[in-house]
Amino acid sequence: MAASPSKTPAERYAESRRRSSRPKLTDFLSLLSFELDPFQLQACEALEGGHGVLVCAPTGAGKTVVGEFAVHLALSEGGKCFYTTPIKALSNQKFADLTARYGSAMVGLLTGDTSINGDAPVVVMTTEVLRNMLYAGSSALAGLSYVVMDEVHYLADRFRGAVWEEVILHLPESVKVVSLSATVSNAEEFGEWLVEVRGDTTVVVDEHRPVPLWQHMLAGGRLLDLFVGEAPDGRARVNPQLLRVTEELGRFHVPWGRRGRTGGQNGGPGPRGPRFRPPSRVDVVQRLDLAALLPAIVFVFSRAGCDAAVNQCVRGGLRLNTPDEAEQVRRIIDERTSDLPAGDLLVLGYWEWREALERGIASHHAGLLPAFKETVEELFVRGLVKVVFATETLALGINMPARTVVLEKLVKYNGEAHVELTPGEYTQLTGRAGRRGIDVEGHAVVVWQPGIDPKQVAGLASTRTYPLRSSFRPGYNMAVNLVQQVGAAAARELLEQSFAQFQADRSVVGLARRVERNREALAGYAEAMTCHLGDFTEYAELRRKVSDREKALARQNSSVRRAEAAASLERLRKGDVIAVPSGRRAGLAVVIDPGLDPLGEPRPFVLTEDRWAGQLSVTDFPTPVEPLGRMKLPKRVDVRSPKSRRDLASSLRNTGISVPPRNRRRSGVDEDPELATLRRALRAHPCHGCDDRESHARWAERYHRLRAETEQLERRVAATTHSLARAFDRIRALLRERGYLAVAEPDETAGAETAGAGGAGEQAPEEVLTEHGRRLTRLYSESDLLAAECLRHRVWQGLGPAELAAVVSALVYEARRDSALEARLPAGPVSDALADTARLWAELEDDERRHRLERTREPDPGFAWPVYRWARGESLERVLTAAESAGQELSAGDFVRWCRQVVDLLDQIRNVVGGGDPVGATAAKAVAALRRGVVAMGTV
Repeated sequence: MAASPSKTPAERYAESRRRSSRPKLTDFLSLLSFELDPFQLQACEALEGGHGVLVCAPTGAGKTVVGEFAVHLALSEGGKCFYTTPIKALSNQKFADLTARYGSAMVGLLTGDTSINGDAPVVVMTTEVLRNMLYAGSSALAGLSYVVMDEVHYLADRFRGAVWEEVILHLPESVKVVSLSATVSNAEEFGEWLVEVRGDTTVVVDEHRPVPLWQHMLAGGRLLDLFVGEAPDGRARVNPQLLRVTEELGRFHVPWGRRGRTGGQNGGPGPRGPRFRPPSRVDVVQRLDLAALLPAIVFVFSRAGCDAAVNQCVRGGLRLNTPDEAEQVRRIIDERTSDLPAGDLLVLGYWEWREALERGIASHHAGLLPAFKETVEELFVRGLVKVVFATETLALGINMPARTVVLEKLVKYNGEAHVELTPGEYTQLTGRAGRRGIDVEGHAVVVWQPGIDPKQVAGLASTRTYPLRSSFRPGYNMAVNLVQQVGAAAARELLEQSFAQFQADRSVVGLARRVERNREALAGYAEAMTCHLGDFTEYAELRRKVSDREKALARQNSSVRRAEAAASLERLRKGDVIAVPSGRRAGLAVVIDPGLDPLGEPRPFVLTEDRWAGQLSVTDFPTPVEPLGRMKLPKRVDVRSPKSRRDLASSLRNTGISVPPRNRRRSGVDEDPELATLRRALRAHPCHGCDDRESHARWAERYHRLRAETEQLERRVAATTHSLARAFDRIRALLRERGYLAVAEPDETAGAETAGAGGAGEQAPEEVLTEHGRRLTRLYSESDLLAAECLRHRVWQGLGPAELAAVVSALVYEARRDSALEARLPAGPVSDALADTARLWAELEDDERRHRLERTREPDPGFAWPVYRWARGESLERVLTAAESAGQELSAGDFVRWCRQVVDLLDQIRNVVGGGDPVGATAAKAVAALRRGVVAMGTV
């Protein structure tokens, strides 16, 4: 790269020295058409210097250049590099990039359903594939020198995050790890952990966005800046004009979809005006187009919402592509979808999808057919799609930057509930705005609606605290693989090295300091309450027992009195004159209606002598109520009539009945023998006669409260310390019970599959894997142990290929939302096998509850019928139409994704039991039956 003419001779000399000291980086830079930023240079230099690196930088900053340099280093040194990603779409994209640079012979791809040139020196793969290779001791690991972990912040994902830590912990020491992460606020903490488990690691943090991001809100048809200048404290100041506009709109509108008493007279709008209707998607896109803010990604957070937005734009006549661009779109669509079966096009919504793309409009979500999704990605990157309506999955690393990102809402569904976006999620989503080398600036737009406060948006946009939290926890497959490879003792030590335990231990440090300070204070309190007459700690304990007994008796007496009062109210009859003992209604009252309720406490309706009419309850009577006399009442008493109330109150006063004086009932405390014994012991104690007794007692009370707090802190420390190792021990105990681990015989202890003694200071029996345990090591599924149990008990024996696919689907499928409809099942063997599978799950869940382990998810048969029909050879149209008619929400993309997951588990079953086993042979046939049409597209 030529030196800039503006540089001084000294700067050019320093640059020359730098190039000569890093020859491989210089060679790599010659392949690039752009200069590296300082953070990229720092990371690449550290990598060539033999260090591992952790790079934390904003989305779109160019972190992947560092990963590509690791590939370059591996090839120049004659070694191997594995490039791992969290999702298949990102793996496919990176595979295409590296193949374009180094040629197809040098680059391979391994995902769950794709295998291309797996022995190449550079292999792109999903992180799970590398984890499985490490546990299996794959020969492909030979010569591995670098591993790039793209999107490593994914280790915080509660479902899959553990895989990233497993890989980092199990990679050979000789392998350099290149970790690429979005900006997190605890990068130094993560870096310290990497140094501890991987050795020398350089942490490079860059918070500078290469393309500045401007924040806006679309309110009342106007696009207004979110920030204007700075406040006195140096923070960005929220635009006063925006605050005025949104406040005015908020006073005028009722939130869209909210029902209530908003109408005025004659059905017109009430005082808060008409319901708010959000701007149409057509209006939003046209507004962005007029402001030259396209291409844009509009995040909708709903698959159905994304598709509806595209339809709305097409129906509204929106056309963003020129005729020439539309022609290019048609050509690319034809290339990408030529393998789609003609008979499936209609059910796939192909023609509607194609028309929208020709107009420059598309949706992007997990429910799309993979071929459709990849086509949208390619067209967007080429600038042939101007607006994409997407769910948040688009933000997960796929290289689809835009000039503008639009957020329709600040709330999303997380699979369990609707929750507000976190600052980290907001930053991840808006980080797609601004294309490096194309845009001078990026733009983030939040569409205003009632309930959205610009100050809330400003808080999301300006918060810079996104800590990375580990989600690592041991599971069944992990446990048997660890026992097989390193033994139980070493496995416990390995778990202690996880980032999860590293963070837990750090949290314990602060707690331990508090415990230490509390102990010092307790010693001071103990000295202050020392009494020359005797043991004041003993005396204070007696006082506490007396106090506790008095409170217990008071509670007991209170509940007894309430029950007695309720019983007395039940005995009241119409015309009874009673006394209300206290409160605003105190005095005489006559019962108009006893108010008996068979399901609850009585609530008599009364009229008092001051003419108040209403219901009383047990709380108005601290003691049982007794009638003082009776009054003759008319058959029907109209308490709504003031005259009737006045006459009745006058008659009540003229009865001559008066309110009796209140008698205080003895509480029964003094008659309690246990309390009497405690009081005698208290008075007999030597410290009872101390002149400073009350002063000592105050110190004793402080001592007691602080000791209780300290004991609670100590319990928290004990629960946190070694928590993962203890969970691992509980998993091993369950696996021993179920026959997956066994105590080793003396002559087995030297075997390769032996687990050594327990951790430091602890002796545990040595363990070996049984035949069932060895099977479990090769089952990588969320329901791994349940699958192993089904194989062990042979509940899938005798099923045909389609039947086995249907039953196995229950272990991988998970409905997106609960349905009141019962899933339709193929009759006969499938229903029986599913019932047996559910029975095994229930037994397993009982054991997991007993061992205090996380429960295995209940099998979900919701996909059994569609996958059964597909495996029998039925068309995609018939399968999806039948699912829709049964009330099942199943898009083509979901169907393909779930089919591929079923195929993956069937493949594992075939490998575990072998092709010679009847279930293994059936699994192989089921895989062949499922891998056809759209399910087979894009797989090798």
